[in-house]
Amino acid sequence: MTSDLGPVVLGGNVFGWTADKEASFAILDAFVAGGGRSIDTADVYSEWVPGNSGGDSEVIIGEWLASRGNRDQVHIATKVFSKSSRPGLSPANIAAAVDESLQRLQTDHLDLYYAHRDDQDVPQEDYLAAFDALVKAGKVRALGASNFTADRLRSAATVAAEAGLTPFTYAQDQWNLVERGIESTLVPTLADLGVTELPYYGLASGFLTGKYRAGASVDSPRAGGASKYLEVPANVELLSVLDEIAAAHEASVTAVSLAWLRAQSVVGAPIASASRVEQVAGLLEVVALTDDEVARLSAITAV
Repeated sequence: MTSDLGPVVLGGNVFGWTADKEASFAILDAFVAGGGRSIDTADVYSEWVPGNSGGDSEVIIGEWLASRGNRDQVHIATKVFSKSSRPGLSPANIAAAVDESLQRLQTDHLDLYYAHRDDQDVPQEDYLAAFDALVKAGKVRALGASNFTADRLRSAATVAAEAGLTPFTYAQDQWNLVERGIESTLVPTLADLGVTELPYYGLASGFLTGKYRAGASVDSPRAGGASKYLEVPANVELLSVLDEIAAAHEASVTAVSLAWLRAQSVVGAPIASASRVEQVAGLLEVVALTDDEVARLSAITAV
């Protein structure tokens, strides 16, 4: 699927968490200098950090945008639902949350606004109408659905079409070479509806960078989550094949892992984050895998 989002979407979940303001600015500068143009965040990032209240990532990105004067050169996406002080998808909450996000991001519009997840307590026509109002007001350019089931994404498309509302045209879900649960039902639905997938956890908390190996110790807040993948024999085999393909392309394991996602027909660009500036180049490295290489990687961890 063609996309003008660039080779990768930079995940903003680390800003205000594992990357402070200075480090975040350096990462963002390197990302744009290297050809990146899309940044993903959420109003809840990084509420889980002691002393933070949510909106921290948006504030850092907003200060960076203002200091660099480059708002028109980057694609900004954020989300509503999960911030503890702005929970759910009620029309009133959506209307308030978007204004707060715009203020933190120091911009008058969002290129993409997501429902961070579905809200079963609000009729779909109600929250879709609220999102549509934001598009009509010029505050939002496009809408996305994150962590929706295939059935609910399809019903949202039906409701929007019948009511003449702006539909979801993007989706964001967990998908990578070791987390492939969406392939059975959601991916065919995305293809049928013409919705572009921007998968998060594209590198499986760092496991698909290749730095987590048996006996290796990695100093990272995500080390526990990434290391658990080593308990699955197929994933250990996958690392070996990733090493082989990376060597054949004179590329990094990171680049090959992201290239596999980019090769999936419904994917616009994978989402990946960097907590240090030296990690950015690897995210932007583009590898063109052969069909055989894509098939070989897919077969190892097929669900």
